[in-house]
Amino acid sequence: MDLFGKNKTPPTAGAPTDEQNLSAKKQKYAGALEAANKNQVRLQNVHWENGKILIRGEAPSEDAKNKVWDAVKAVNGGASPQDATIEITVAKGQGGAVGGAQAPSRTYTVQTGDTLSKISKQFYGDGNAYMKIFNANKDKLKDPDKIQPGQQLTIPPKS
Repeated sequence: MDLFGKNKTPPTAGAPTDEQNLSAKKQKYAGALEAANKNQVRLQNVHWENGKILIRGEAPSEDAKNKVWDAVKAVNGGASPQDATIEITVAKGQGGAVGGAQAPSRTYTVQTGDTLSKISKQFYGDGNAYMKIFNANKDKLKDPDKIQPGQQLTIPPKS
């Protein structure tokens, strides 16, 4: 090694960081994450833990849960993943309103590319109902056109 450290190993060489591993696994499991989003699975965690990607969420139905698992298995040739921990539960009481009771509000984590209109379309089947979501989140949102990935939004029940 000379005075200027030319023979040193660069600091970026070596094993990937947890952040790099997480990013790579998010790309690998992008189809499963998209299936979760399309099937209204509320993701609670997506992070790197114990050398694996951990994806934890709550599905509105057994069918939605199964669709996410189908996407996970598609990535792995039909097998359960060895490089991921997937924990998807089914929300209690989500089989429909009981005794005419109104369904409870849900929370949704904003994903990259989301708009209130897109979220409204996902939950209500009508993109024009976005103001219902905006009004339920006035404590967090000042403008319906300005939402950020990672924000937790309350989704009021469909009326």
